[in-house]
Amino acid sequence: MIKVLFFASLRQQLDTAEYQLQNFSGSVQDLRAHLAELFPSWEVHLQADNVQAAINQEMVTGNAAVADGDEVAFFPPVTGG
Repeated sequence: MIKVLFFASLRQQLDTAEYQLQNFSGSVQDLRAHLAELFPSWEVHLQADNVQAAINQEMVTGNAAVADGDEVAFFPPVTGG
């Protein structure tokens, strides 16, 4: 199982904080595409250029592999000050 988390404004846009997915293998980009297939209204939010991803709390790029047991987080860029 893969646990997918959504943070900040992305959580509000998708109206969910978490989704669990069984039997998935592929990259972060594949995961985005798969979620967009399952939930077409999510595509515009998940495919946005500024949405970042982390696997097991480590920042990754779109070609990073997602494995069973991983926690994948998607979030918009954050600013501080």
